[in-house]
Amino acid sequence: MFAGTLTKNVETAAAIYTGMIHSNRFDIAIQLEERTKMSERSPDYDVTAVNKSGRTVRIGTAWNETGNTTGNHYISMQIDVGLGPFRVNAVQTKEARDAKSGEFEIIPLVSNGTMKSGSISGELTVMDADNAFAGYIANMMFDLDFMLIENEFKSEETHPDYRIEISSPRGHAIRVGSAWMAKSARTGNEYLSLLINTPDGDLRVNAVQNEEQRGGQVFSITPFVDSGERDTTGGLSLVA
Repeated sequence: MFAGTLTKNVETAAAIYTGMIHSNRFDIAIQLEERTKMSERSPDYDVTAVNKSGRTVRIGTAWNETGNTTGNHYISMQIDVGLGPFRVNAVQTKEARDAKSGEFEIIPLVSNGTMKSGSISGELTVMDADNAFAGYIANMMFDLDFMLIENEFKSEETHPDYRIEISSPRGHAIRVGSAWMAKSARTGNEYLSLLINTPDGDLRVNAVQNEEQRGGQVFSITPFVDSGERDTTGGLSLVA
């Protein structure tokens, strides 16, 4: 079970809401940061927290909602801190609404639907030479810095374009995954598809550029969502 509080900040604050969420296994400070909506049902906020390495990571998303029967405003959140995704709502008591307070109470939401983890943050940055990328991928349970190195053994279209490497404590290169250049069949925009072994297991993520990033050297790592769209990689092969 989960509990917590959420408070609306002053309009000049970077985060729209700040709060705490609790269970019998953790106590985590969270922030809700406004994000650009791509459609009517796109999330209104990113839910972020600080992991053990001190890095701010995205642990979920949140939506502004209105109660069907009451008409009262509440916030619906899907969160994953590395233990599997869960849903909670942030609601106001009658007293808080009457006082026009920015105080919300976080309560668990029972859902029979299947949820996908969204607790991944990361970036890729194009290096100046050697056709390589430097990046990180993190959530509340792990934090990995890695490099994308061009796959010199690529001999077929489906082979990876890059190998993903991390460094051992003694500085030895360890391959932990593969990456492919791809192009969206829907938008025509190029992105990278990564398959990487993390302490959470094998993860599929995409490195994409939003409108502000497009044409630059930085890509944002986002959870992979299988929408049925086919890209131009021609399929993925883990060989080579």
